[in-house]
Amino acid sequence: MNIPLLKELCEARGVPGQETDIRRIVRRELNALKPASVTTDPMGNLYATFPGDREERIMIAAHMDEIGFIIKHIDDKGFLRIQPLGGFDPRQLFAQRVRVSTKTGDVVPGVLCYATKPPHLLAKPDEKQPEIEQFFVDTGMSLETVKDTFEIGGMVTLDRDLVECGDNIAAKSLDNRVGVFVMIEALRKLKTSGYTVVAVATTQEEIGLRGATTAAFRVQPLIGIALDTTIAADYPGSTPDAQVTALGNGVGIKLMDGAMISHPLLVKHLRELAVENRIPHQLEILPRGGTDGGALQRSASGCAGITLSVPTRYIHTVNEMVNQSDVQSAIDLLAVYLQSAGADRDYGFDREVP
Repeated sequence: MNIPLLKELCEARGVPGQETDIRRIVRRELNALKPASVTTDPMGNLYATFPGDREERIMIAAHMDEIGFIIKHIDDKGFLRIQPLGGFDPRQLFAQRVRVSTKTGDVVPGVLCYATKPPHLLAKPDEKQPEIEQFFVDTGMSLETVKDTFEIGGMVTLDRDLVECGDNIAAKSLDNRVGVFVMIEALRKLKTSGYTVVAVATTQEEIGLRGATTAAFRVQPLIGIALDTTIAADYPGSTPDAQVTALGNGVGIKLMDGAMISHPLLVKHLRELAVENRIPHQLEILPRGGTDGGALQRSASGCAGITLSVPTRYIHTVNEMVNQSDVQSAIDLLAVYLQSAGADRDYGFDREVP
């Protein structure tokens, strides 16, 4: 597996609405695959089109953005107050380091702190649930330097390198840079496809599937496939019925989540391909939350949609963890599907439903 590329993708910075740095990397990789065209739109979505034997389009969507913050206030002591972009669990944010964008586009380090007394000064332990609004960033700079260096709206991202842990990989923003990675690597394996494939690296998924919504209206696909992470609560504190997926059991074929119900014919086809090609896989039902698949499914006159998921532990933390074999399973299943779709099967999606 191409660990250096995955590392570069994960360690790049790009909160919703500020995906420029990560988009440059994705554009470079997609251009190398020689698509018919690579374009962007006003939302910042990046499109790569690979013509197939048929004009009907399959749209692949993998979002580029990561959860993070922007600066919303600089107080009179030079501390940065922050606005979250995406869903954080405040309990996982204590004692983290961050990287802060300056007015000139440089990046400086900072520490993420919670506005409370140190434990030595507390009369009794603070049992109150932490609130995201109580966190601030300390850059160690004077008030004057802070005002000269930063501005409202500057990007703040969590600071963590990708590391290999046994057979697993841990990093920030595996949600959803691993989905972008799967898209690129599957397209690298693709030789021909029955349908025209439009690969889209989408923006602003973490704040409401916004980029995929506009992208799907532009592409108007017959079939939409989202690539994303999903919960793998296969660790202490969870129960077997609530784990959703487990690391090492293969790519997740989503049946439903809070934003979509996958098309049963796509589920059936992908399961058959996984069995025929001996690709490890597991079925996924996610009770809450959603992916770009929900936006694809509801675009224009609608499309047949599904999501392929990479099981992920500790999701929406700086230590998200995936299994390398699961990532490879996702790459293999997507590549096999794109190779076979349209060439040997007519779903009838483009005909009126009786």
